[in-house]
Formats: sequence, C-alpha cells, structure tokens
Amino acid sequence: MTTILHIDSSARSGISGKDPHGSHSRRLSERFIRRFQALQPDCEVVYRDVGIHSPKPVSGAWIHAAFTPEAQREDWMREVLRESDELVDELIRADLIVAGVPMYNFSMPAQFKAYIDNIVRVGRTFGFDRNRAGEPYWPLLAEQGKRLVIVSSRGDYGYGAGGRIEARNHVEPAVRTAFAYLGITDTYAIAAEYDEFGDERLAQSLAHAEAEADRLAEQLAA
Repeated sequence: MTTILHIDSSARSGISGKDPHGSHSRRLSERFIRRFQALQPDCEVVYRDVGIHSPKPVSGAWIHAAFTPEAQREDWMREVLRESDELVDELIRADLIVAGVPMYNFSMPAQFKAYIDNIVRVGRTFGFDRNRAGEPYWPLLAEQGKRLVIVSSRGDYGYGAGGRIEARNHVEPAVRTAFAYLGITDTYAIAAEYDEFGDERLAQSLAHAEAEADRLAEQLAA
C-alpha cells in the first residue's frame, strides 16, 4: 500500500475553480491525489497544510536541541523539537510526497521554507560526522524508493525549462535541492502559469497542468 504525504503551502485556503480567489496549486495537488486514489483506492493519504498552519521557524533553541545527541536532551529540548519530529515522522513514513508549492516572489512561500527547515534534521534525515573520510554529510532517506511531485503555480509565464525567465525560478530547483540532500532524488514537477493575466492563457495553462497531473498520477500509480 502506498503512503502519500500531501502538503499544501499556498496562503490561499480555497481551490481555484471552486472557491473565490482559490489556489491553483491546491487545485492541482488535489487533482493529482484524486486521480491516484482512483487507481490505488487502498493508498493512505496523510495531509499537511503548512500554508494555513505554518511550522514554527527554526530558532536558536531549536538548533541547540537538534544538535544535542538524543540521549543528552533535556525535556525542554524534546518539546522544542516536537513539531519537527512529527513532520520528520510523516516524511519517513511516506512513499510519495506531493507538495503544492506556489511561486511567491520567485521562490517558495515562507511557510514551506519553514517546513523544509524543520525536516532537514541531523541524525534523522541526514548524517554528519566531521571525522568521516571524504564527505562529512550523507543522506539518510536514500534508496528507499521515495518519490517527490512538486506542484506549482506562477503569476507570470516562461519560468519552465528553456523559458524566457527560467533563471528567475527558484521554486523547483530549491525544493529539489533540499529533498535531494535527504536522499529523495526521484522528482517530478507540474506547474500552471499566467495567474496574474487571468485570461484564456491561464485557462489553457491550468487545463494543461491538470492533464499532466492525471498523466503523472497514472504513471506513478502503475
């Protein structure tokens, strides 16, 4: 049975096409999940809405606690890391991560960056040993068959590969880099553009992205 971790990070709570001012990334991530569930009815979906309920940003106390060996942690340290531990546990359980990550000012929403900062955990998702020969850092989630689908939306157009402003897109590259650091390198991306135009080009882009979400769900559910 496939366990899916479905994450949404849009500040918009609704879904475009259903709710006024709804989110396109939520629309597309939901579309992917629905199609996958139709093909694998027994899959388990764990939902995490970091757009509405953002993880706490990393603090000095968090860093102190995270870099203290488990056996030496005090109660306050375990409390500081409680939310991070929940997020890491969800990620470790998941076979497939579907992340709705809209573009905000060329990069990911602050809420999703807070999520990433909470799951990049020494001793849990990556290893570190300053005395290790060669590379002192190594991924702890590698070779587990985990896959990542990044679902995005953009106000402008031309952010994709070969596009007119591809170099300004710091969403997919940054998300891929963070997850690859943990060992999750099998990644896919879907995106809609033209949100700020709101015309037929947006409608066409959304239709294309929905078709791509269906196709990718069918591919990964096979």
